[in-house]
Amino acid sequence: MSKEISQYLNKQTDRKINLDTLTHRTKIVATVGPACDTYEKLVELVQAGVNVFRLNFSHGSHEDKAQIIQHIRTLNEQEHCNISILGDLQGPKLRVGEIENNALKVETGDILTFTNEKCVGTMERIYVSYPNLAGDVKLGNIILIDDGKLEVRVVDILRNGDVKVEVTLGGVLSSKKGINLPDTKISLPALTDKDLEDLSFIIDQQLDWVALSFVRNVKDIVILRSKLDERKSKAKIIAKIEKPEAVANIRDIIVESDAIMIARGDLGVELPVEKVPMIQKNIIRKCLHRAKPVIVATQMMESMIDRVKPNRSEITDVANAVLEGTDAVMLSGETATGQHPALVVQTMVKIIAEVEKEYRYNREEDLKPQPHSPSFLSDAVCYNACKIARDVNADAIIGMTKSGYTGFVLSSYRPKAPLFIFSKERSLINQLTLSWGVRAFFYSEEESLDSIISDQIEILKQRGFLKPGDTVINTGSTPVQLHLPTNVLKISRVE
Repeated sequence: MSKEISQYLNKQTDRKINLDTLTHRTKIVATVGPACDTYEKLVELVQAGVNVFRLNFSHGSHEDKAQIIQHIRTLNEQEHCNISILGDLQGPKLRVGEIENNALKVETGDILTFTNEKCVGTMERIYVSYPNLAGDVKLGNIILIDDGKLEVRVVDILRNGDVKVEVTLGGVLSSKKGINLPDTKISLPALTDKDLEDLSFIIDQQLDWVALSFVRNVKDIVILRSKLDERKSKAKIIAKIEKPEAVANIRDIIVESDAIMIARGDLGVELPVEKVPMIQKNIIRKCLHRAKPVIVATQMMESMIDRVKPNRSEITDVANAVLEGTDAVMLSGETATGQHPALVVQTMVKIIAEVEKEYRYNREEDLKPQPHSPSFLSDAVCYNACKIARDVNADAIIGMTKSGYTGFVLSSYRPKAPLFIFSKERSLINQLTLSWGVRAFFYSEEESLDSIISDQIEILKQRGFLKPGDTVINTGSTPVQLHLPTNVLKISRVE
């Protein structure tokens, strides 16, 4: 066993957090906010079962975010964890401005005027943060406010850029509430000026994932990719699906992105709510076929923001996402501003564990390698690794990857055997944490394939994942130094 491996194993003995005991394979993404932004609270969340921390750039300063990032990096270093960090860009979020006395009661039939000139909102005029509203909307278009709690219809578009609307569903309008335009193709760029500033910060901080909000088509992803490439950033892209246009262009978006987030909050406002469950199911299926991680997000355990138990419907919602094969489920306000962040995570882990205990995925039968794929040969090796692992009831599947692709592909087959991925690319270790079932390890030696496999098995033995007599399926590539796509499959017994 090499000196590097010995040092690595020695580091594991002083850990306070024993993540090896956490067995949920569907990963948990938790949003960091005022309720959990201290080092101690973040440690509690990791102990409870969090795999990825999300930083929402719709709120907070860069200084605050930098402190949180430092906490997570310290946690990873001190506790030898691979917790991933996701930076979530705000995107072209549309809002009303300040409202007089923060409450304006509007009733069905009232006529309001939306303007792009800043003012305190009254029944006369209301500021909307959308400079080209008059140019994009058409007569009869529906505009939804505050997640659909209020609804208005465009009745007149004035030459000065103001838009008159008739209230079709009344209520109380408060300051800074969001606006959705389900009937309108907005002309705002995918990356706003604020997003570009936040993206520069994300790149400087070397975050693992960057999420792009309100994606409409593949061009939005291409633009973001070019910005990352200009700065030689290794961050991977998550496309947030929350617009009707994104659903229509979902295949191309999945192909161009590194991962997908089904952001059901805005999606359920922009589209008829009854369509969301099947959209979620279909997107997960398409992501599995493309070996792209997928996150189900928004309002999963929302009642636990101020309660100690979730609603029964929320329990079923989490369970169904797991059954459908999602890589990860996400918590937003539940951890960011809720009263019981760690308890929410613990509850989610219990739900996931119960479903995974009873349910077996075995997706290799309906995700066979496609001959037209440019990665067909390596896909076939990964496919058969999972199939053989099932046939021989293997105790582990071990993969090597330089680009991350092997890890994502093996994960997409949802094998029954525990999945361990090794890589010499440090940036990948945290990124792979998002993928279903993956436990990732840094490994940089390249003596020979036999020595690599021997070292990997030894690491897993010392960590308690393997024991003598276990059956192991290894994938790798040879010649080792060429870093070719996966081209080797080996079955062995642990000595």
